Amino acid sequence: MADAPTPIDQTLLEGLSAAAAERPRRRLNHNFHSPEEETANRLLNAVEPGSYIQPHRHLEPSKNETMVVVSGLFGFVFFDDEGQVVQTLTAGPGEATVGVDIPHGAFHSVVALQPGSVFFEAKAGPYRPLIADEKAPWAPAEGEDGAEDYRAFLESQFSAEGSTLNP
Repeated sequence: MADAPTPIDQTLLEGLSAAAAERPRRRLNHNFHSPEEETANRLLNAVEPGSYIQPHRHLEPSKNETMVVVSGLFGFVFFDDEGQVVQTLTAGPGEATVGVDIPHGAFHSVVALQPGSVFFEAKAGPYRPLIADEKAPWAPAEGEDGAEDYRAFLESQFSAEGSTLNP
């Protein structure tokens, strides 16, 4: 017998966001794929304001990544190989843009612009942790000196006055 369908409803989204808000990293995944070796990774990613996602890229040609925002509001930041911002966009339900398809090799980061922000992500599996060449060498890693300042810089890309968001 096949597994039962999993509804993606407000209860799931709100519970995921509440749990993300309680975590030190202020984010939490809900995977629909199991095990991580599956050929298609499908997940919800709840990210709260104040979470820092180091700019990164996926080098494998099969690792294009699609993100569709299902609640809240996100800012997406894209960089050239030297770390200069080349594009930003906001996405959320009811916005002109509701998601983004990111080609492999493109440096990017994501910031939550509202509490309760969740996106659905799909990319080829299996899951593999980022390797050194996929992490932006010009941006601090999570927890390193300067990471909070860099997070504030990312958030300022979406602020009219350049002020930062507070978690």
